[in-house]
Amino acid sequence: MFTGEFQHSLDAKGRVIMPSRLRDGLGERFVITRGLDHCLFVYPAAEWERLEKKLSQQPFTKSDARAFNRFFFSGAMEVEADKQGRILVPQYLREYANIEKEVMIIGVADRVEIWNETSWREYFGKADDSYEELAEKLVDFDL
Repeated sequence: MFTGEFQHSLDAKGRVIMPSRLRDGLGERFVITRGLDHCLFVYPAAEWERLEKKLSQQPFTKSDARAFNRFFFSGAMEVEADKQGRILVPQYLREYANIEKEVMIIGVADRVEIWNETSWREYFGKADDSYEELAEKLVDFDL
């Protein structure tokens, strides 16, 4: 399970340090792709394979399924961290997520997300305003 929020900067070559706490759960090789809300999704290999199987079961006769799979899978790239813990974020993914320099890397249970820092702060500010309402609608805290 991935948790936490980390602020980092992209270097001149388009690399970012993946926090060691998250990197340990991702393993040696992992997959980065276009996510939702204009962030990037990062999956460990086993989770990617599970997701790939699930999405490939969608009927290819449905235009929405074809469109989503094209967008999601065409953006995928297998990456691995170098000895300093940096990963190269491909240019087309940086463009998709509006990543230029400052990023936020967050753990979201089964995946890691990489956000443009400003976009994350704006998203978080909006979500923070409705956090309790969302919890009431979506989460059953039966303790």
